Amino acid sequence: MSIKTFPDNFLWGGAFAGNQVEGAWNIDGKGLSVADVATYKPNVDNKDYSTHLSFSRKMIEKASHDISDKDYPKRRGNDFYHHYKEDLSLFAEMGFKVLRLSVAWTRLFPNGIEEKPNEKGIQFYKNVFKEMQKLNIKPIVTLSHYEMPLYLSQNYNGWVDRKVVDYFVRFATVCFEEFDEYVDYWLTFNEIDSIHRHPFTTAGIILEESEGKEEEDIYQALHHQFIASSLVTKIAHEKNSENKIGCMLTKLITYPLTCSPADIELTLKKNLENNFYADVQVKGEYPTMIEKSLKNRGIMIKMNSEDRQILKENTVDFLSFSYYMSMAESSNPDAERTPGNTVLGVKNPYLESTEWGWQIDPKGLKISLIELYDRYQIPLMVVENGMGAVDKVVNGRVRDPYRIEYFKQHFIEMKKAIDEGVELIGYTSWAPIDLVSAGTSQMSKRYGFVYVDADDEGRGSYDRIKKDSFDWYKEVIKTNGRNLFN
Repeated sequence: MSIKTFPDNFLWGGAFAGNQVEGAWNIDGKGLSVADVATYKPNVDNKDYSTHLSFSRKMIEKASHDISDKDYPKRRGNDFYHHYKEDLSLFAEMGFKVLRLSVAWTRLFPNGIEEKPNEKGIQFYKNVFKEMQKLNIKPIVTLSHYEMPLYLSQNYNGWVDRKVVDYFVRFATVCFEEFDEYVDYWLTFNEIDSIHRHPFTTAGIILEESEGKEEEDIYQALHHQFIASSLVTKIAHEKNSENKIGCMLTKLITYPLTCSPADIELTLKKNLENNFYADVQVKGEYPTMIEKSLKNRGIMIKMNSEDRQILKENTVDFLSFSYYMSMAESSNPDAERTPGNTVLGVKNPYLESTEWGWQIDPKGLKISLIELYDRYQIPLMVVENGMGAVDKVVNGRVRDPYRIEYFKQHFIEMKKAIDEGVELIGYTSWAPIDLVSAGTSQMSKRYGFVYVDADDEGRGSYDRIKKDSFDWYKEVIKTNGRNLFN
């Protein structure tokens, strides 16, 4: 009979990105990032991600000259920049062992090309890490989380230009040097596969600049990110042999809608495509069938002579991933579709959905863990998982039993995967506190165990209020999961 607790030293915690929480977009020398031009559109269907994630040169230029935060919620975030001590104290009260957060590239290098970093940016993160150290919370730091310098997008078309690799390596090296005494766990690129779904957000690519060769530029930029990931992995290991470097994948597990061979083939190819991004960073090489597919489509990736060796010699130590929902696939072009994590998939009739249409599938998390561990045989971390919902404050309280049930079922499936042999070393919920959502730039799409009194237009006190799920998650961590089985 399995033990009804998680492994000793299991890393419980939460996760967020700087661009979604920090605010202070124009304070202490910070430069504009690609996130700072993302707009909130209150009259657009929030399930249509194409309206939120497409950026024209005209839109970007307009935003870069706008000195207000009125239409740009990520410039405000939840004001973590000024509330970090309060927020970290709340996380410590829940018993967090780890907190996954990002270092905003533009706080250290406002345009990305500077020779020396901005000392005020370094000091801010040192202050955060020192506070975490006092509270016994370990950081897991993401180096690139949808917040590259806007200057590099406007002047280099983002990661399409190989020069950006050198700029990123400089930034990452400063992080390793300045924050070494605080950080042991690092992630290189958040959801590196998302470059196909939102190339500007992920890689600063302005598709107008790539007219006629959009797909080729996306794969070229992706290759440069793969190389950058390997190079900074090498540097991190050289700087400190105790550093653990991970890659990060959007786990988009797909099921065939029927047992039709056509549905099964489509599903197989979709899952192989999803694994491709981890294959390169864990195994150190492009899968043969991906290279064949690129060749068949006439897509030529420019590689330097040493690139394949760089990838092969500098693989990651662990694999982290986000998991929010599963999808189905069908050869029927008229099959009903539903949104997910910036994707559209065929609706699975066996699953319920969140208010934003994301299908809730705890069993899919167990399946994903088993599949990934069987494929890669390295430690795994679930570094994003959660549900967006419209929470209401009634008589000073936020009751969110739907969130508690969501997490409970996912945690139980995680434990089942561990019992079957999966080496799962940690879990960080998305997100421990309400923030501005990545795809829709909403505050009203709430994820946290902590409510932030701010609306989509930035109105509110920004006071923090514990939700019912706060005390529930606190008990999960305190008992190391034992309370899930009572």
